[in-house]
Amino acid sequence: MSNAPVLDRKADFPGLVTAGGKPWHYLDTAASAQKPLEVIDAMSRALGSDYATVHRGVYNRSAQMTLGYEAARKRVADFIGAKSENEIVFVRGATEGINLVGQTWGAANIGAGDRIMLSTLEHHSNIVPWQMLAERVGAQIDVCPLTEDGLIDLDWLEANLTERHKLVALAHVSNVLGSVLGAKRAAKAAHAVGAKLLLDGCQAAPRMRLAMDKLDCDFYVFSGHKLYGPTGIGVLWAREELLDAMPPWHGGGAMIDKVSFEKTTYAPPPQRFEAGTPMITEAIALHAAIDYVDALGMERLFEHESDLATKARAALRDTNKVTLFGPEKSAGIVSFALDGVHPHDLGTILDEEDVAIRAGHHCAQPLMEHLGVSATARASFGLYNDESDIDALMRGIERTLRIFG
Repeated sequence: MSNAPVLDRKADFPGLVTAGGKPWHYLDTAASAQKPLEVIDAMSRALGSDYATVHRGVYNRSAQMTLGYEAARKRVADFIGAKSENEIVFVRGATEGINLVGQTWGAANIGAGDRIMLSTLEHHSNIVPWQMLAERVGAQIDVCPLTEDGLIDLDWLEANLTERHKLVALAHVSNVLGSVLGAKRAAKAAHAVGAKLLLDGCQAAPRMRLAMDKLDCDFYVFSGHKLYGPTGIGVLWAREELLDAMPPWHGGGAMIDKVSFEKTTYAPPPQRFEAGTPMITEAIALHAAIDYVDALGMERLFEHESDLATKARAALRDTNKVTLFGPEKSAGIVSFALDGVHPHDLGTILDEEDVAIRAGHHCAQPLMEHLGVSATARASFGLYNDESDIDALMRGIERTLRIFG
């Protein structure tokens, strides 16, 4: 018997029903989480009765909205254990956060002959920006392999990092395998050769208690929409001294100190990196999302989702028609292949059963090549899932096997 905490939160999420009012078994949280009523209501108020722009207006509602926007920054800092809200940069998403680091810190600190270390399981968003930088400056990309059970091989990493490596960029949790990185060990290995460590926290932030000082990384990115918040907003955390030394990326309003045609000086971080009108309503809604998950307890969420992943793996294994990928214990994500059935066909049939999974390469084509497949089926769990969702998944798989003989 599992001792994992039982959550009963489906009623908080209006998206978990079909148009006909039946339960919708949503198993695609790793792509984007459903939104609780608290988040929907917070964004509705921010778009309606509370709305005004920030940082510029002298009238009361603008001042109040500015306070709310900056309160969201402080809430994010508290949530991830940052030293100061000045370490929090709001971006459009984790992808933009990685590109920002690449085109500011990376452009200033990585040059010809330098090396960047990635891993086999990275999302394209943590591959392509570094390839673009490497091509531009003449740097080289190295790739850390995986262990047999789908973890980033930290023994190999430690043995192969050199002083030519300026950056190590790794997923904290794999979006395909659910495998969890030993982040502190990775940071120690990177820092031992003078490299910085960037962690892609898109799958970790919604599932794990974060503490930047304990992780000991240098950059951390995550997206709001995977954290039960809105799309269009993400977070870049970086050590304050690194942000201070980084040049601006986008030019425009809000990121300046003084502008003249002769010379422009720039605001200090984080404003230096937030040109233009920011994601006002999205930040307010992200604040509400963090309040929601934090009240439930991040440790509780991790245990709940990991337990569901373990049960799903056991049920899938019992069919004798499934190849499972990744470690036995994963952070709420299960990737698999059904014998003789393309993942897209499985996804289509499951949709007819009101079960939503992800089917494809999951923006991780190098990992698919490593696994020897073109695509996998992925069931990813959120705080609103329970065993009824696993049961519905298995009924859909049984139907698929009958169809395909």
